[in-house]
Amino acid sequence: MTELQNRTVATRVTANADDHYAERAAEAAGSAESVGDPNDWRSERNEGLHEIIIRTNELVKQYGDVTAVDHLNLEIHKGEVFGLLGPNGAGKTTTTLMLLGLTDPTSGTAEISGLDCTRYALAVKKIVGYLPDNVGFYPDMSGRENLIFSGMMNGLTRKEAEERAVGLLERVGMTYAADRKTGTYSRGMRQRLGIADVLMKDPEIIIMDEPTLGIDPSGMRELTALIRELSVKDGRTILISSHELYQIQEISDRVGIFVKGRMIACGRIDELGQQLQNEGLYMVDFRAEKTVDGPMATEHRAEVETGTARGVMNAAAETLASAHETSTIDELKSLVRGIEGVRLVGVKEDGTLHVESGRDIRAELFRKLTDAGYLLSELHERGGDLDEIYRKYFEKAGGDENYDNRTEQHKEKRSLREKLLKRSR
Repeated sequence: MTELQNRTVATRVTANADDHYAERAAEAAGSAESVGDPNDWRSERNEGLHEIIIRTNELVKQYGDVTAVDHLNLEIHKGEVFGLLGPNGAGKTTTTLMLLGLTDPTSGTAEISGLDCTRYALAVKKIVGYLPDNVGFYPDMSGRENLIFSGMMNGLTRKEAEERAVGLLERVGMTYAADRKTGTYSRGMRQRLGIADVLMKDPEIIIMDEPTLGIDPSGMRELTALIRELSVKDGRTILISSHELYQIQEISDRVGIFVKGRMIACGRIDELGQQLQNEGLYMVDFRAEKTVDGPMATEHRAEVETGTARGVMNAAAETLASAHETSTIDELKSLVRGIEGVRLVGVKEDGTLHVESGRDIRAELFRKLTDAGYLLSELHERGGDLDEIYRKYFEKAGGDENYDNRTEQHKEKRSLREKLLKRSR
């Protein structure tokens, strides 16, 4: 967390509590070793992202009695990475087709760089690059030959296309396979070559459809780093249509959640989390360690009561090494379930406990743990977990399993969470 965020957390907690425990909880959140807040860089980035380059106004697309896109109002800023999220059939692809001028809206308008996407489709195509979910190349041609051909089709001379291809192959990490036939490429290699292909015409805006789908973890990291670079370093605007939540959270400045043709939420991930909190959903992750038996627990309690928060954290650091390694999860879950308003207590893969409640429980959580002889080593207010945000908004919009066609991985995660929920009741 940033220093400003720490002060904000401390202020908010203290305002709602009447003792030193609230302040100690805030201190633990700020002083404990932390993995960091993934939204820090977004706060800095968004200060400079103001110019609107993609805009839709009451955009509608109907196919007979089916409304694929329902009065979409969307603004995307120049230079940002915008994640368009939703299950298959939500309307993401239809929206993309209208932005590319490949299908006409039933009503409403779509504009890119001030150009109407329907009336000036050819002009729009000159400044927009499109990366489909499964990039197609001539399989008997090498990667280099495919790029040169693409460049010449976009108005470059052969020499210009050859020179540009060399630089782009290096940039996307494909120089080693430049002269191999693309029919031998893996999906991840084709996606990286696809980005090079899009960049051959040097577009201002790039629209990507499921760019990370079916790529192995290593290739995914490389691809997402490249996408981020296209925005941060080049200043290009990136619109990604996807249901791969983790990857979108890693690279997007803002997201829009699409369900059944409607945009049900739009904004920065932390903003969407805060909105849910305002509606009565609080999410907290924490770690706590049992103190060794003896004077340490008493000392820890005295430090809390006298308000020496730094001493609390020092004590935590000293005792973590000697804390009991036997499982204390059941005891911790039992303690947390006893707090009024708690709806769910679960354990994440890294051993962190995740709590969902109908109110801010941080001060009471700290008090209960302290009384039971635990040291709070980490405390994170979870406003930025895209998986949870997506799930909550999806449920609010009336999504169901038949409609929710997310990846098997995400379905598995949801199934595990539902099992946790049953256990916590």
